Amino acid sequence: MSRFWSKVVHDLTPYTPGEQPKIANLIKLNTNECPYPPSESVLAAIRAAASGDLRLYPDPDSTALRQAIADYYGIGRDHVFAGNGSDEILAFAFQALLNHDGPLVYPDITYSFYPVYSQLNQIRTELLPLDDDFTLDLTRVPAHAGAIIFPNPNAPTGKCVALGDIAALCERMPDRVIVVDEAYVDFGAETAVSLVKNYPNLLVVQTFSKSRALAGLRVGFAIGQPELLAGLERVKNSFNSYPVDRLASAGAIAAMEDRAGFEHDRQRIMTSRTWVNDQLSALGFDVVPSTANFVFARHPQRDAGELALALRAKAIIVRHFRLPRIDQHLRITIGTEAECTALIEALKEILA
Repeated sequence: MSRFWSKVVHDLTPYTPGEQPKIANLIKLNTNECPYPPSESVLAAIRAAASGDLRLYPDPDSTALRQAIADYYGIGRDHVFAGNGSDEILAFAFQALLNHDGPLVYPDITYSFYPVYSQLNQIRTELLPLDDDFTLDLTRVPAHAGAIIFPNPNAPTGKCVALGDIAALCERMPDRVIVVDEAYVDFGAETAVSLVKNYPNLLVVQTFSKSRALAGLRVGFAIGQPELLAGLERVKNSFNSYPVDRLASAGAIAAMEDRAGFEHDRQRIMTSRTWVNDQLSALGFDVVPSTANFVFARHPQRDAGELALALRAKAIIVRHFRLPRIDQHLRITIGTEAECTALIEALKEILA
């Protein structure tokens, strides 16, 4: 069938999502999902939305959802854009905001969807190498950049950059769009939402998939000044004018309003992350300081690929990237307390 493909599709290297295996009694620590279920208020909102109204199209503007997000952050609804997961919003941003004469700059170790979107949209790119300790130094973004995108915290390293460094970049490059992908921001980093009012070139993208336990609903949002969001709207309305369905919108609104449940689970995950970090260090791992819901670690005496296979044999799945500079690291999602304990016990047996 490839003879019918366009040249762009033929040359494309697609993104490889985290494995979703069907293994009995699996401990799944490879895709950074929330280990805890949505709250009962979220599930009740979804059940209530499963009514005869499903025969009707959803609100094309996601007005109620955008208002809930705006209320949470204390901004105007006109500063919020909603979509089917942050990946869809990022796809819109690549088409609407990141394709310029100068190269799109992003870290050399980062979310692997960025090169896919760039290739699909035929965007020229330039990699910004992370430091040896995986620090992202935004002062080294070149002046000839056409636009900039980076995750904060970064994936798969888990390291974050300070809010002041993001503000300085926006100040230095006022005519360049800067997209901050905050999929993991709720686990220890500081969101850049507060900067949006001062910088019309800044777009902040978040998701309900991680800290709000709704990966199965596919809801995301962007915050930026209205002029910037209008570019996303133009692409959305040329592609899919009804992006967020009724059930997803109801669940996302309830999740945004359930501040106590969100804070409880967020704190549990961060506490478990500290414990896992300490346990891995005691086992001889070098662990990158993380502000995400995962840790990034390597063992100086053991091959990462072999460790991943040995864990798999014990029905524990972690993520191993066979990529330059990080092929000896494992990215390990923070699970429940019981899952984290099982991980450490399994590693003790393997290393012994």
